[in-house]
Amino acid sequence: MFLPDRFVKGDCPKCNEPDQYGDSCEKCGATYSPVEMKNAYSAVSGAKPIEKESEHYFFKLGDFENFLRNWVDNHVQEQMIHKLNEWFESGLQNWDISRDAPYWGFEIPDAPGKYFYVWLDAPIGYMASFKNWADKNGVDFDEYWKADSDAELYHFIGKDIAYFHTLFWPAMLEGAGFRKPNGVFCHGFLTVNGQKMSKSRGTFIMADTYLKHLRPEYLRYYFAAKLGSGIDDIDLNMDDFRMRVNADLVNKVINIASRCAGFIKKKFDGQLGSQLVEAELYNTAVAAGETVAAAYEAREYGKAMREIMALADKANQYIDAAEPWVLAKQEGKEQDVQDCCTMGINLFRAIITYLAPVLPQVAEEAAKFLNLDSLAWDSVKTPLLDHKINKFKPLMQRVEEDQVTAMLEDSKQTLAAAAAAQPAAVKAEKTPLSETPIADEITFDDFAKVDLRVALIAKAEHVKGADKLQLTLDLGGETRNVFAGIKSAYAPEDLEGKLTVMVANLAPRKMKFGMSEGMVLAAGPGGKDLWILEPHEGAQPGMRIM
Repeated sequence: MFLPDRFVKGDCPKCNEPDQYGDSCEKCGATYSPVEMKNAYSAVSGAKPIEKESEHYFFKLGDFENFLRNWVDNHVQEQMIHKLNEWFESGLQNWDISRDAPYWGFEIPDAPGKYFYVWLDAPIGYMASFKNWADKNGVDFDEYWKADSDAELYHFIGKDIAYFHTLFWPAMLEGAGFRKPNGVFCHGFLTVNGQKMSKSRGTFIMADTYLKHLRPEYLRYYFAAKLGSGIDDIDLNMDDFRMRVNADLVNKVINIASRCAGFIKKKFDGQLGSQLVEAELYNTAVAAGETVAAAYEAREYGKAMREIMALADKANQYIDAAEPWVLAKQEGKEQDVQDCCTMGINLFRAIITYLAPVLPQVAEEAAKFLNLDSLAWDSVKTPLLDHKINKFKPLMQRVEEDQVTAMLEDSKQTLAAAAAAQPAAVKAEKTPLSETPIADEITFDDFAKVDLRVALIAKAEHVKGADKLQLTLDLGGETRNVFAGIKSAYAPEDLEGKLTVMVANLAPRKMKFGMSEGMVLAAGPGGKDLWILEPHEGAQPGMRIM
């Protein structure tokens, strides 16, 4: 069978990273042909693959070099531009876009047994998915995908598939007359507790398993707090995850609303005051919206989260200084309590509005509490005054250590159950090479020590009580007595008069039925499936084989 790229593994030909697939390296991001790999082996059988000729189809990537150079400079992250320039400097090669059966995906029309390479058809799936949605919702597909479309289109991808999306994909779109993405943004890899995701360690976490134990907003915020516009890897450290979510979201943000809402509901029937007593502080919150929006737009999500948390700190500091719980106990301080808590609720509204892209569900619940239809970004410029809010309900709960532990344990059990439920793997086709892999490499000098000679089988007879035949071999000047374990495959009369090959300098070996003075060469797994080597006509007894 022809091995698909992902069924060939070995060392990356660019960076020498071991255990990589046959089309691209997960470490350095290079793409290559399986035949370029070092120490390649079949993921099916473990045997070393052999090369065979096959007709393939290629995309002339080099024809788009000028276009790609200009496009990459304006639509790809700077870190990736440096990597892509290495490709340009070495010259863009024709891209093999076909694979031989067995393969998954789409068969090439009028080319039986040939399939489109997965990274040719996979990005087209983006268009197909959008076309499906557009047809169902009465949207004009061409308005978004035609060459001169003014719609914005962005791709967010892993850095290991950057080449496919930043060279091959835009070249395909250009050649087909479609618009190109406004930007292709690459992210690094995700590790868990400082290590690559591992099924055996239980850190290979399935999304649905996570959702059984924890809210998605927790993870969304944690990722946002660590993400920047670069391609650096990020780590999901479970202790840091729990502490950061609790400290930032529960203790800071949600705490602002919970500290103020009770007083407004109990003492003022949910009615906010008619003024902001700290207008300058609120203006600071409004101005922060521009900084946060700019950070979002620049994909500096960590910076955006830091700006928002700094605002939350200021809000809590204000409430700490105002002490509404103290004022509430003092006669005649009712207005001060309402003013203080009105200020706190308005600051909370600004903060949760800025967090809405990361915490959509929490923002929706907060809008209900604030008695608002939505949390539109610019609406923060107009504070909520003489406005009635609803009863406060806890918007988030703390992440407890036992929840995280339960989630990790569940991940291990889920993966184990999934593995057990899978049908038994189809056994790979057995071949002589897979059954008996090639032995360790030897030098020519080692091989030269073995003296192989053509021999005539002058006589053959059964050995009583053994699975061997006794052969008398004529080397053209001397004879040798050899016991060969080929009785199950040959009758003595079938061998007499045939030429074969023997190891002539093998040390004699004493056996219970006599002395064996060499070895006859044969191939096969054993039993009836054995075949002695027979030189072609013209070979003479005694000739050395080299």
